[in-house]
Amino acid sequence: MHAWSAGPKRCLVTGATGYIGGRLVPELLARGYAVRCLVRDPGRLRDHPWRAEVEIATGDVTRPETLGGAFDGVDAAYYLVHSLGTGPTFEATDRAAAQAFAAAAAAAGVTRIVYLGGLVPGGVPEADLSPHLRSRAEVGRILRAGGVPTAELRAAVIIGSGSASFEMLRHLTERLPAMVTPRWVATRIQPIAVRDVLRYLVGAAELPSELNRTFDIGGPDVLTYAEMMHRYARLAGLPRRFIVSVPVLTPRLSSHWVGLVTPVPNSIARPLVESLRHEVVCGEHDIARWVPDPPEGLTGFDRAVTLALRRIKDADVATRWSSASLPGAPSDPLPTDPDWAGGSLYQDVQERTVTASPAAVWRVIEGIGGDNGWYSFPLAWALRGWIDRLVGGVGLRRGRRDPARLRVGDSLDFWRVEELQPGRLLRLRAEMRLPGLAWLELSVTPEGEGRTCYRQRALFHPRGLAGHAYWWSVAPFHTVVFGGMARNITERARQEP
Repeated sequence: MHAWSAGPKRCLVTGATGYIGGRLVPELLARGYAVRCLVRDPGRLRDHPWRAEVEIATGDVTRPETLGGAFDGVDAAYYLVHSLGTGPTFEATDRAAAQAFAAAAAAAGVTRIVYLGGLVPGGVPEADLSPHLRSRAEVGRILRAGGVPTAELRAAVIIGSGSASFEMLRHLTERLPAMVTPRWVATRIQPIAVRDVLRYLVGAAELPSELNRTFDIGGPDVLTYAEMMHRYARLAGLPRRFIVSVPVLTPRLSSHWVGLVTPVPNSIARPLVESLRHEVVCGEHDIARWVPDPPEGLTGFDRAVTLALRRIKDADVATRWSSASLPGAPSDPLPTDPDWAGGSLYQDVQERTVTASPAAVWRVIEGIGGDNGWYSFPLAWALRGWIDRLVGGVGLRRGRRDPARLRVGDSLDFWRVEELQPGRLLRLRAEMRLPGLAWLELSVTPEGEGRTCYRQRALFHPRGLAGHAYWWSVAPFHTVVFGGMARNITERARQEP
């Protein structure tokens, strides 16, 4: 890693592949800051429009030995990573990661840490907080005690196109005209627009060095979740929703309910729901002393929803909540490994030549999934998605960030874009629950005289006996599902103008 030259304030951003981090980077660049992104896999940033304007450091906050020179020359470091309550040891993981980050920042002489945490309910003992909120608060304490002045910005529900909270609100309201709801729909909440969150994050880089504290951040409206749903329905042109609150739906049951109705899986829905058990309203607005409110005021709930809906309609969603979902660990083998270091690798290969241009075939490939579906046996794909949801997976409802264009790192239903060579190759890694690793690879090869070869590979690396049993149990359906997929994709390409 080269040394930065003297000049503008230099910022290190963690979580740049996630929802907030991916939006913060261009905001910092627009302000004139030099930006370095700390990521585990640099390839995940390859197709971001600002990639050429930033420096990339490879490292993992859960592995202190990888942080090394990532902090060299850094003035302000943004901590935007957390495990969102996944797994039984997530609190220990968050704790260790925060300690490693704080120690590396202090050793490098960083003068400011900025951390986006969760709004902690006033007057509620920490033992009564949800595990997610409790861990976020602990991370803030660790950073503030690490020797580098830290600004911990605490937000409740963030409203913006693609945010998990907004997607949860949106789909609950749109899909359920009448609903029986848990008690937390009557909880008072102070939501904040994502644009205001970003404005505070950028402004926090310039806070005086003596400030080492928390700041509550929120929008101008305080609403119950039920009121938010009614307002969303009105703004989206939907009839008024009929909501009945009952006391028997626990956060655990609620998260399963949210996971079935919305694209947000219950592993993410549960910490969101648990955070709404208590009133989450700002106890102070001290941040305005150093980062003043804009002349037109903070963005209200109605305007935040209107802006989010407009971006969704215009297919202008920069990042989504699913941006932060991780594919397999970096140590996982890739299907391109020449000798396949991982052992068994099952394949289903389909190849067809079509009278169509490579560009026409590629347009169909890049538009796959989401509303366009998977070009074969829709019932089988839907059933696989529902099974995945029932066992706690992401299912098919994540859809696409953009209806026509993909980039490396995008979520695509229950896949993740692992490799993208425009006009040539799309490789997807499965993120559904499986006893092994799976990929789907679609490629295009020109054959001249207006003909194109379409090649499709489904690959599966089994884990244990269950993995082998899984492959052979679904093998009889491959001809129908994958064969039909290849046939229908090439036929669609042939009809392309």
